[in-house]
Amino acid sequence: MIRLCVLLWEHPDRADAVRQYEDEVLALLPDHGARLVSRDVVSPRVEGDPLEVQVIELPDQPALDAYLADPRRVALTEQRDAAVARTQVLTLARR
Repeated sequence: MIRLCVLLWEHPDRADAVRQYEDEVLALLPDHGARLVSRDVVSPRVEGDPLEVQVIELPDQPALDAYLADPRRVALTEQRDAAVARTQVLTLARR
């Protein structure tokens, strides 16, 4: 199992666009055997904080690769680039 923590920062005044984009791409997770464990907005935010924090579980690396290459997800690249300023992905390990 792969467990990821995804941190997202928006371009100025594009928080709603980030939410719309993420709504679409996260809906594709089950098609790859993955699940969204949590999706939260950072509040209150201070300068430098991400807008959104997600935890995603995938069964294995091939599932992650298939999700990232999903043509429906790839087709949204322009929408993503217009909304998301920065993404940081952390791989989590359980203790």
